Amino acid sequence: MIPKVAQMLGLAMRARKVVTGEELVVGAVRSGQAKLVLLAADASANTTKKVTDKCRHYGVPCYAVADRFELGRAIGKDSRVTLAITDSKMAESIQHLLTPIS
Repeated sequence: MIPKVAQMLGLAMRARKVVTGEELVVGAVRSGQAKLVLLAADASANTTKKVTDKCRHYGVPCYAVADRFELGRAIGKDSRVTLAITDSKMAESIQHLLTPIS
């Protein structure tokens, strides 16, 4: 994972602008709270399809980053497969550093 992205995720977590967990992330996408979704590169095919389909449908940018352990470590937690950023400015800053899922 890009160190700057990890720093931004840690900052977003401390600011309480992060939602974790597949169902909570999908709910945040549906409700319009999620501004950016990050998905672990080693997520299962089912989770990847579910999250990316929801993001595409609701127009939320979705990016694959590192593995679940690095994603969790960036926010100071155990392994995490999905994260949603709920702050638009933080999401924009992180998005500039990432490559989108095709």
